[in-house]
Amino acid sequence: MGVLIVDDSACFRRAARALLERRGYEVVGEADTAAAAFEQVTMLDPAALLLDVTLPDGTAFGAAASLAQRRPALAILPTSPDAFGSCYGLAEECGARGFVLKSQLGGCDLDRFWPRP
Repeated sequence: MGVLIVDDSACFRRAARALLERRGYEVVGEADTAAAAFEQVTMLDPAALLLDVTLPDGTAFGAAASLAQRRPALAILPTSPDAFGSCYGLAEECGARGFVLKSQLGGCDLDRFWPRP
């Protein structure tokens, strides 16, 4: 199963890639903005998307809502260092599969959100 990692932090993208690959996921690409994510989704056709909540050109929730309408099968998982008190509810409203704090990604059961690799 191919995963696209979208985060404006190259350091986080490297860490997330290593984590996902150790768990058997194939990371098919990376993007650092919402605009780049849209392009990569079109080009790479990933099955899942790990999507940072705050991007330089928008939020994960706006991007997820648009992507979920275009590609309902895309398993979108927003992530952030802080839940801001509303991320879980916003994730559900925008068509994402859930929300996970970045600090909990390493211990998170990704099978709850994404198809098994």
